[in-house]
Amino acid sequence: MQAERPATASPVRITLAMAFVVACWAYAPTGIHIGLQAYEPGHLALLRFLLASAFMALVATIKGIHLPNLRDLPLLIVLGFFAVSLHHVALNVGQQGVSAGASSVLAQSTPLFSTLLARFVFKDSISSWRWGCVLLGLLGVVTVVAGDRGFGSIGAHGWLILLAALSWSFYFALQKQHARRYDGLTLVCYTVWFGTLLLLVYLPGLMSEVLSADPDVQLAVIGLGIFPSALAYLTWAYVLAHVDLSRATMTLYLIPPTAMGIASFALGEQPTLMVVVGSVVVLVSVLALNLERRTAHVGAQLTRVQR
Repeated sequence: MQAERPATASPVRITLAMAFVVACWAYAPTGIHIGLQAYEPGHLALLRFLLASAFMALVATIKGIHLPNLRDLPLLIVLGFFAVSLHHVALNVGQQGVSAGASSVLAQSTPLFSTLLARFVFKDSISSWRWGCVLLGLLGVVTVVAGDRGFGSIGAHGWLILLAALSWSFYFALQKQHARRYDGLTLVCYTVWFGTLLLLVYLPGLMSEVLSADPDVQLAVIGLGIFPSALAYLTWAYVLAHVDLSRATMTLYLIPPTAMGIASFALGEQPTLMVVVGSVVVLVSVLALNLERRTAHVGAQLTRVQR
């Protein structure tokens, strides 16, 4: 099924969409931290996406979506696996031993994996400036991790969060490569639904945890299901339809400092000076990337004028 080509969106609209995605996904580490007080990692992922699936079904009923082609079912299952099942189970297990702030930073190593995928799998051209931005962002990531609990305390839990970041990178890359075959709403709906189906292996024992969880935990999980899991995925599909993969994923570097602010307010986590410095380095890497893109755009315009 061929999706209609998306209309050109204004820079303001794209910026607002990116800001909304950053805010939603920045809340996720805090929501997960609260949810893990009453739920096992697999149960939390399943309940979160059962709520998201129901919300997406409501949106799909109102907006209307097309049935997928049978030949695309394997792709949709793979998207669901990387975006929902593997990513969120690994993230939940990993966050059992990592603070919400550090978790958000480790998860945002996604741009590194995305750049490697773009270069070595999809054969995209990556400028030396962009490589430098990625390395600078990773330096900020390392600084934040060292300032949070030290390298030795991360261990296996930190590696699981990096696995979640790698999983997300595969999802972003595959979604970008195949987004033209379906409109954003249709693609995200089936991704969430198939990913939720794969999570049903965690169904046994879920109801007993739902009945025993405190109201504040339930509210946090509902927030996880609607905002980071449903609305943010829809908005991210819109962003990817109008922005190239490398630029879009670099924007996600803004999530860690935002997540730390939310965790500080909601959980009382106080970032150290090293964490703050690392966050600033991450932000600088994003600004540097945007500077490169703006310079390239102006240069292309001047070249066209000269011709």
